[in-house]
Parts: sequence; structure tokens; C-alpha cells
Amino acid sequence: MSQKKKEFYFATDNCPVRDVLDRIGDKWSMLVLLVLEDAGVMRFNELHGAIENISQKMLTVTLKSLEADGLIKRTVYAQIPPKVEYALTVRGESLMPHLHSLVGWAKKNLTKIVVAREQFAKENAA
Repeated sequence: MSQKKKEFYFATDNCPVRDVLDRIGDKWSMLVLLVLEDAGVMRFNELHGAIENISQKMLTVTLKSLEADGLIKRTVYAQIPPKVEYALTVRGESLMPHLHSLVGWAKKNLTKIVVAREQFAKENAA
């Protein structure tokens, strides 16, 4: 591997792949994006109800990080009680075909991955 490629991929400060995967590769971000794509626009409680086992705090943190990356938009309506809606941005929409490819790959390979993990565990149990 060339020095230029090493600097590109291994420098944690400027590796675009690592940076993006750190954000969307957490436990909840992809699920939030997929749910928002399916629903279009959702309020916080609707999102919370649609994603099993996510705490309100974790959903809040996840939404803020996705908003900070420009993948979702948060719209606040000045009314009483306050109304806040979340939706994908154009950037978020452009990510979705790639996420669908990953989801498809995972579905296709999950059984073989589980078998490989079990085999690995058997071979390395001591």
C-alpha cells in the first residue's frame, strides 16, 4: 500500500470512511434513518414507539448526531404544546440506497456469518 493511501485510511483525523461509519455504524442510527425513510416525517414519540428498546435519552442523542451531520432535519413549530418533527434531508436520502445495500448484504450473509462465528468459537475454545 502506498504511503499516500496509508495516510488517507489510517490517519484517524481525516479518514472519511471511518468518520462516517463511526456516526452511522452505532446501534441506533441506521434504524432511525430507515424508519424515517419509511415514514417520511415523524414526531419524537412516534419514532420512540417505532424503534423497540431505545431509551428516550439514546434516541435524543442519536437524533442530535444525525442532525449535526445533516442527515436529518428537525423542524420546530411555534405552537402550544410545542411540535417537533424529524425527516431525512437530501443528504440523508442520498445515503439510503447504500444502507439498503448493506441491509441486503447482511440478510443474505447472516446465516453464514453465524455459522462462521460458531465454528470460530469451537476452534478457539480452550
